[in-house]
Amino acid sequence: MPSIRDVARLAVVSHQTVSRVLNGHPSIREETKQRVLDAIRQLDYRPNQAARALVTSKLNLIGVLSATVGEFGPTASIAAIEEAARAEGFSVTTLNLPDTSAEAIGAAVRQLLREQVDGIVVLAPQVRVFHVLRGMAIGVPFVSLQTSSGEATAHVAPDQLEGARIATQHLVDLGHTDILHLAGPQDWIEADSRMRGYLQALRDADLPTIPPIRGDWTADFGHYAGMEIARRQDFTAVFAANDLMAIGLMHGFRDAGLDVPRDVSVVGFDDIPVAAHVWPPLTTVHIDFADLGRRAIASLLAALREEPAPKEERPAPALVVRSSTHARR
Repeated sequence: MPSIRDVARLAVVSHQTVSRVLNGHPSIREETKQRVLDAIRQLDYRPNQAARALVTSKLNLIGVLSATVGEFGPTASIAAIEEAARAEGFSVTTLNLPDTSAEAIGAAVRQLLREQVDGIVVLAPQVRVFHVLRGMAIGVPFVSLQTSSGEATAHVAPDQLEGARIATQHLVDLGHTDILHLAGPQDWIEADSRMRGYLQALRDADLPTIPPIRGDWTADFGHYAGMEIARRQDFTAVFAANDLMAIGLMHGFRDAGLDVPRDVSVVGFDDIPVAAHVWPPLTTVHIDFADLGRRAIASLLAALREEPAPKEERPAPALVVRSSTHARR
């Protein structure tokens, strides 16, 4: 990589002069400033955001920090982020976290900053991610697709709690009074919000709560859970925190001899494409993941351009009723 001294030699100035140009010092003559900028452009010298902004007259790289590789929601959001960024003349670099330890999170953020990103979109939904980000001097705006307690410029998360509440309320309206929750992993922001929505619906209906089962978002765990809990007699409906676990759960129930929805009703969350094509088709909560990606870019670009933030309207979840739920028999 070219150094500041390489720029100085090409422009026939001192490296102190190059530094003054980069920092916008008013004492530099226009002719000297232009020679330095020409040298920066010729050598593709990129010491920091300020230099690149001087040379290109714009900021043009957005980083995406993701810890949810392969899942439908984040994948759809990233595709929308890339499309929206391209439309505004920005490119996107995505970094997938190998794990969510504090060391891995810090290393990933530092790598994005070394690539001179102008802002970061965070799709890492674990609480600890925001604890680490809050303790770092990032120096660029970042937007979260999750509701967090971090110092994000903005968050564009859907109302997870409300989505879970309407999912559970649907089961209550069907006459179910013993509703089990298959929850997501601990430390996941979505899992916590969805569990709180489930509990709120039961409290509002003055119904008893059953200790939830902590899952890992996978269909394999849902299948295992379905086989295990099929022998229990303390529930007639299940709200699963995502569609994959709900689909596995229905499979497990079938293998254990239970019929969905005759014996037990099941509701999922996310409305992944396959949810409409399993048997029975899954009742679920629809989230517009592409819209989340577009909103993230709009918020981040507003921060970069020092413009007023877009009006924050949390995307409204919608219940999609299919055949996996039925009135309590």
